[in-house]
Amino acid sequence: MEVFDRCRNLGMRLSRQRRMVLDLLWSERSHLSARDIFEKLNARGRSIGHTSVYQNLEALQSAGVIECLDRANGRLYGYRSDPHSHLTCLDSGSIEDIDVELPSDLLEQIERRTGFRIESYTLQLNGRRTLED
Repeated sequence: MEVFDRCRNLGMRLSRQRRMVLDLLWSERSHLSARDIFEKLNARGRSIGHTSVYQNLEALQSAGVIECLDRANGRLYGYRSDPHSHLTCLDSGSIEDIDVELPSDLLEQIERRTGFRIESYTLQLNGRRTLED
C-alpha cells in the first residue's frame, strides 16, 4: 500500500498494529472514532488493545499520515491527509470527503478583505440529503 511507503519514508515503524489500523482506515474510507476502529478490528478477529489503537492513531495523525477531525462527540480519524473539504449530513451525522476548488476571483477577494495570502483552504459544509424523484 502507498501509505506504508509514506510511513517508511517518514521513518515510522510499521508494526502489526499500525498496519491493521491503516488497512482498516483505507478499506473503510470513512471517518471513524478510535472506539469504532477498536471494535471493527476485534470483530474481524484482529486482536488489538484500546491503548494500541489510540497510540497508533496519535502517531499517524501527528506525522500527517491520517486526518483527525475534532467533533463535539469526540475525535474522528480518516484516511486522507491532503487538503480537502467535508460535507456533514445534519440528519445522520455522516461525513463525506469532497474536493472543492474555489474560483480564483473569490480567493483574491478574500485576500483583499483580510490582508492574508491564501495558501490552502478547507470548507466545512453542512446539509441534508434531498429526496430525488
